[in-house]
Amino acid sequence: MLIYLLTIIGFVLTILGVILMEPMAKLLGANENMLQNCVVYGRTLLIFLIPFCLQNAFQSFLIVAEKPTLGLIISIVSGVSNMILDFWLIYVLKMGVLGAALATGISQIIGGIIPIFYFATKKNHILQFAKAKFELKPIIQSCINGSSEMLTNLSMSLVNMLFNMQLMKYVGSDGVVAFGIIMYVGFIFSGTYFGYSMGTVPIIGYHYGAENKEELKSLLKKSIILMAVTSLAMTGLAEILSKLLASIFVSYDENLLNMTTNAIRLFSISYLISGFNIFSSSFFTALNNGFVSAVISFLRTLVFQVIMIYILPLIWGINGIWLAVVFAEILSLFVSVMFLVKNKKKYQYA
Repeated sequence: MLIYLLTIIGFVLTILGVILMEPMAKLLGANENMLQNCVVYGRTLLIFLIPFCLQNAFQSFLIVAEKPTLGLIISIVSGVSNMILDFWLIYVLKMGVLGAALATGISQIIGGIIPIFYFATKKNHILQFAKAKFELKPIIQSCINGSSEMLTNLSMSLVNMLFNMQLMKYVGSDGVVAFGIIMYVGFIFSGTYFGYSMGTVPIIGYHYGAENKEELKSLLKKSIILMAVTSLAMTGLAEILSKLLASIFVSYDENLLNMTTNAIRLFSISYLISGFNIFSSSFFTALNNGFVSAVISFLRTLVFQVIMIYILPLIWGINGIWLAVVFAEILSLFVSVMFLVKNKKKYQYA
């Protein structure tokens, strides 16, 4: 039922997005030089919105179906195909932003369609497609429990817009380019945290439902230790490789290369803390406490970042923009710890 509903919603949003793409681009500050590229890229991506939604949904279902390895393989195949198509469509065929959008969209088809064949076959799978009737209660429960993830994605989109507006104000289009590179690099490093957190949600939820208190304590303790070690490793790698990562994208311009390298180094400090905050939000999702999970995500990805985006540049200029996420993560850390301490007796995980 949820997959069918997701497909319908994806179709409606695709139609609305394609129609509204141009006025939305203008509203967000796209000038005449940028407008055409924005519209082409946005509309092309929206055509692939349904497989994008399915790709994300099926990753969770594959974990529940005890097939996390299959989910990993599909993600890797999807990601590698995106990279290959990027090279072929942009560099070889010279298709520009259209090629970049098509490469992303086609890779999402791979990630969204392959699981359909798995769940459509009847081979005693734990989960499989079946006739479904509309039931409001499980839909509402799913929406409530997933509200933190929804807020995270909505907040990230809004915050990215605000980042771009501030960067256009302080340094112009070069700042937007540097921020785009930070986002690409960030997907690599933060993706580790998101992947682990999403992967542990079904496991933590299972042991919570089964009232395996000792296992719940063990999972939390091991996850915190793992996040601490991983955070140090991710931050160290990002700092060491900052110039190399920047040069992959902007080696053609020395000034832009230096700006991007500095931006990555400052932004990467956030990796020390973000993993713990991401896991904390997912942890409460697994405990079926969508409210706490949503509060952590809402404060972390929207409220604190918006405040820092506007305050820190007044103190440190362009460096303040790169450090906005760092300070937002620090504030979020206090919120995460507060909720973990406050709820430890209720859920008996410590």
